[in-house]
Amino acid sequence: LPLCFLVLTACAAEGASMHTSTRRDSAPLDDGASSDAGALDASRSDAGALDASRSDAGALDASRTDAGVPCSVDGAAGECIDVALCTGDRAPTPGLCPGPAAIQCCAPTTASGMCDERAMPTPNAGLVEEPGVGGCPDGMLPVGANLCVDRYEASLVVVDADGSTRSWSPYWNPGDLRVRAVSLRGAVPQAYINGLQAAAACAEAGKRLCTNAEWLRACQGSAGTTYPYGNTRMDGVCNDARAVHPAVEYYGTNASWIWSRLDNPCIDQLPASLARTDAHPGCVTEDGLLDMMGNLHEWTSDPGGTFRGGFYVDTVRNGPGCLYATTAHDRSYWDYSTGFRCCADR
Repeated sequence: LPLCFLVLTACAAEGASMHTSTRRDSAPLDDGASSDAGALDASRSDAGALDASRSDAGALDASRTDAGVPCSVDGAAGECIDVALCTGDRAPTPGLCPGPAAIQCCAPTTASGMCDERAMPTPNAGLVEEPGVGGCPDGMLPVGANLCVDRYEASLVVVDADGSTRSWSPYWNPGDLRVRAVSLRGAVPQAYINGLQAAAACAEAGKRLCTNAEWLRACQGSAGTTYPYGNTRMDGVCNDARAVHPAVEYYGTNASWIWSRLDNPCIDQLPASLARTDAHPGCVTEDGLLDMMGNLHEWTSDPGGTFRGGFYVDTVRNGPGCLYATTAHDRSYWDYSTGFRCCADR
């Protein structure tokens, strides 16, 4: 009897261990590896994670390969998870995921899922550059004695074979198209662009990307201030922070797979995300340049790859205001947060 009792006890312990899983929350991205790192709170748990005190907590096995698979419902991106975890503004849809019936496609049901990921809106159609000031090219203002800088973060127009131009969607990477940089009042500035494409677009306009030193002089002014407007941070004057990371809001989860989908054109179409170029008039330098802090990261001519100024999620983690600089990517990198403006000799 003692031997039998010991065998049964060991088997029971082994069976219990098979239903115990270690919870693996998604860690926030390291800002040294990603431009939008740090937007996620490290204390935050995965969306919908089961409380270990629940009686059904052991029902979901963390080792299952049918959970966490990307899926979509009517164009809204989601993930294959247990229906018990699909909460908040998300709803499960059956028949779209591998595995048992309880694993369904969990996707947003509110406005964050209403954007058509295939559409290419052109909100800047019909806008034209204003004349340059002080002998500078169109759309530019003088900075110091010898430099001209775009007043606004740049937009793009496509240059067709006959020389005519047409507006380009600021939510789409231009690929190999021949594009020209334009600096437009009231425009949605071009995101989703890499440093090589930005340099080519400036060159097409007879301009160039700013050097790091030129960019800093333009942002900091002649006094070398920390922020475009002075040395004391004023929250909300620039488009400089966001409570919820837009990718988390759009996809309805902070699961690790969303960080490979930062090219989604709908991310910058969320409310309270990318702003038009005249939306924050207080975010202005002494020379009249707008949005050099926040809104979009801005590529410089650094051949190693540098973008500056932060963006609408964060203007702190890689340096405050004008001093913010991300150097973790080469010039071929792009996502929803990368933009640019041009410089020219005066």
